[in-house]
Amino acid sequence: MIYRIRVILDVDDDVLRDIEISSTSTLEDLHNAIIQSFGFLGNEMASFYESDENWTQKDELPLESLDAGINKKDEILNTVLTFSKPKLIYVYDFLNLWTFYVELKEEGEIIPGVTYPNLIHSKGDVPEEAPPKIFETDGEENYSNNDMDMNEDISDEDSSFY
Repeated sequence: MIYRIRVILDVDDDVLRDIEISSTSTLEDLHNAIIQSFGFLGNEMASFYESDENWTQKDELPLESLDAGINKKDEILNTVLTFSKPKLIYVYDFLNLWTFYVELKEEGEIIPGVTYPNLIHSKGDVPEEAPPKIFETDGEENYSNNDMDMNEDISDEDSSFY
């Protein structure tokens, strides 16, 4: 069986790709299909996340683990993406947070002579830069991934926690 999966980039304009991939492929295979179809180099860290029907981010399905933790790159698609749980969130490049909505749309038969994964539809162009993400807290402050200048000097008064 193959899965027909729609992958939507979280930007203002419509940027999406429809991919056919074997249901017995791995999460790493899906990761590779996504980065290739959107034109990324694939040299950044990435993870999938379980999601509910409202696209709420749930448990991480890491492709790589920084410590001795679990990685899910060899997890078979039909064990994590099913019609009862058809949605995943995919984050590529943890510094820029390119975020994608991944949804299982339908299942089909393998077509002889077709190489999978197979990009079957493409709409929109990927912007030059990832859009800023707003991180909400229970308090009054909101934070964006663009709020901090990583090259900014820390003054003496800011260094009290070191």
